[in-house]
Amino acid sequence: MKIAKERRKKPKFKRQDSSSYKRIKDTWRRPKGTHSKQRKKMKGKGIRPSPGYGSPKKIKGLHPSGFREVLVFNLNDLNGLDFNIHVCRIGSSVGRKKRFEIMKKATESKLKILNPTKASEEKK
Repeated sequence: MKIAKERRKKPKFKRQDSSSYKRIKDTWRRPKGTHSKQRKKMKGKGIRPSPGYGSPKKIKGLHPSGFREVLVFNLNDLNGLDFNIHVCRIGSSVGRKKRFEIMKKATESKLKILNPTKASEEKK
């Protein structure tokens, strides 16, 4: 699946007055002032996030690689996953011993792991 073609480039939503003051960062915050021109959606005062800027339904929630991302905590979570559709990410609370068991089973079933552990750490 060509996800890059499907995904539209979204504009950078800038915070009101971020260009005027050094202390105000660019990160988006909703304009709340009563006289705010940006809140009133006046032309030339910057765009605001709205549902029209959302991703297309068929690619919403996909990993940038184009696969469906699945969070894995144990070996049973790998059952029923297809390597053509899914890609797995091992949960952060999973310990080293179980992590290597999951990695071993995932490589046997040709599943790609997004956060693999280095082989050098296995020996420790």
